[in-house]
Amino acid sequence: MNYRFEVLDKTISYSGFFRMENYRLRHELFAGGWSPEITRECLERGHAVAVLLYDPDHDQVVLLEQFRVGALEFPGGPWLLEIVAGIMDDPKETTEEVARRETVEEAGCLLLDLIPICHYLVSPGGTSESITLFCGRVDTSQISGLQGVAEEHEDIRLHVISRSEALDLRNTGRINSAAPIIALQWLELNRAKLLERWGLTSA
Repeated sequence: MNYRFEVLDKTISYSGFFRMENYRLRHELFAGGWSPEITRECLERGHAVAVLLYDPDHDQVVLLEQFRVGALEFPGGPWLLEIVAGIMDDPKETTEEVARRETVEEAGCLLLDLIPICHYLVSPGGTSESITLFCGRVDTSQISGLQGVAEEHEDIRLHVISRSEALDLRNTGRINSAAPIIALQWLELNRAKLLERWGLTSA
């Protein structure tokens, strides 16, 4: 069954790099009838694309270490191990085009193949942001050093590590943001199919 909702009013309380929208709304209830009028705030920061870079020939992944303000108080500090990611700020760009552009900007390499993983909501209780997640085949022999777009204040250190080491970092909590956790889990579940697609054998 498709339940209905009504937006009674929407205002913008803040507009900067992100935007905060205030809603007055009501929606149908599972038990029948309608909810009373409720208010909700929603952070509008656009939608994003993220890519797990994987080299099947060397069984390695590429992680990006960078500063994140949202992790200032998080155990381990604000320098996180992540995967390539970027906001979709041009409506004419496809998710695949964003994935390829961000891979060049953040990892300094080209994608040899691009496989969709999933499209998910980041935290729908408070933000409309969604992420389109991919796995991208790369040649890690061409990847090293520091990357990032200076005008966007990006300061990125690249780490080329084995797939097993990346899984250990996930299991111990060193990798602690959603996109790389989801992508690494997907890689474990789908690696055999990827190797078959690329004409390789599983070790």
